[in-house]
Amino acid sequence: MKIRKGDQVMVIAGKNKGRRGRVKEVFPRKSRVVVEGVNMVKRHQRPRSQMDRGGIIEFEAPLHISNVMLICPRCREPVRVGYEILPDGDKVRVCRVCDEVLD
Repeated sequence: MKIRKGDQVMVIAGKNKGRRGRVKEVFPRKSRVVVEGVNMVKRHQRPRSQMDRGGIIEFEAPLHISNVMLICPRCREPVRVGYEILPDGDKVRVCRVCDEVLD
């Protein structure tokens, strides 16, 4: 996956289009990411014990990876990501616009 935990991303589709945030969690098998403060949903939770209170819980739901784009730290805009192999054999992510190494 070209997007990793901690990356700054922008939502490019859906109800949160145009919003930016940091990736909190990545689910590679499902091709989904959780972005901080984006795609907030409410869930009604029933109390599980007498000590636990129920109520409405608000949390970030996962987005599909195709609906977000990585923001290049140098360009400050959403960009496509490519890979480049360095002379020492390491594989790094690269911005397709300015060729900045993202890792």
